[in-house]
Amino acid sequence: MLAEPGELLVYECDGLPQHKHQPRAVVFPASTEQTSDVMRLLAKERVPFTPRGAGTGLSGGALALNRAVVIEMARLRTILKIDAEDRVAVVQPGVVNAHVSRAAAPFGLHYVPDPSSNSTCTIGGNIAESAGGIHCLKYGTTTDHVLGVRVVLSSGEVVDLGGNGQEQAGYDLLGVFVGSEGTFGIATEATLRLVPVPPAVRTLLADFLEVNDASHAVSAIIAAGVMPAGLEMMDREIIRAVEASVFAAGLPLDAGAALLIELDGIEAGIDDEADRVRSLCLQHGARSCRLARDDHERKKLWPRARGRSAPLVELRPTR
Repeated sequence: MLAEPGELLVYECDGLPQHKHQPRAVVFPASTEQTSDVMRLLAKERVPFTPRGAGTGLSGGALALNRAVVIEMARLRTILKIDAEDRVAVVQPGVVNAHVSRAAAPFGLHYVPDPSSNSTCTIGGNIAESAGGIHCLKYGTTTDHVLGVRVVLSSGEVVDLGGNGQEQAGYDLLGVFVGSEGTFGIATEATLRLVPVPPAVRTLLADFLEVNDASHAVSAIIAAGVMPAGLEMMDREIIRAVEASVFAAGLPLDAGAALLIELDGIEAGIDDEADRVRSLCLQHGARSCRLARDDHERKKLWPRARGRSAPLVELRPTR
């Protein structure tokens, strides 16, 4: 447990440093049982609590309001099971998001939700914040990929929500829990849906003079029946911030907007779909629309879009 003022400074905010609340203390349970014991004690003493993962969130979800005790879940970081046959992973909340897909990769599977901080954020925080990332457009949000959770309620009681993905009678308590920011309890174990890694992927980058043109291109792509796996827009200010950082992607600084479009599926037909998307972008004012030459270039483009949060810190008006 941490209780000294100097030790608590690290836990007074999340990735949004404009808002700070120093906690009363920070505890580090290493099991469901220990989490339950802590919660029972806090309930008895009527002390508020705030669960915390990696602290990468940007919405203040980990702030310890009202001198709350922070329940830091970093020590529960074990991948308990990868079941390739049933396509599920059972993990503890402190497991880093990207590590789930890494563990499932030998089976040709991956965990779809991948927030921009997926190399550092943890599953427990993703569930609490319903953090899903770029692939929600095609594959659904975090709620669609969390099949079950073991939860410690504020009273210390342990309950299981959801199950193995089968339809259950009654209220969708699991759906209510995902995105509740720790207000309903703390997840200590999660069963996640895994899906096959797509056999073919194509990534395109288009730049426009105006945001409206890029927006119309997005509408045209969707109206044409194309469902990208990922679709990100950056406006002029974001482009300039990214290009001035280590995440520079070579975008023209006079661009008003840029679209990063990812298509996935089977090899047959995906190049035709990429040509169709490129044509739609050019029809709606794109000055250029280039296809990533290979997997290496494709993997370099997405970190540029994902990494936009760090450069934007330099632009924030409230620092």
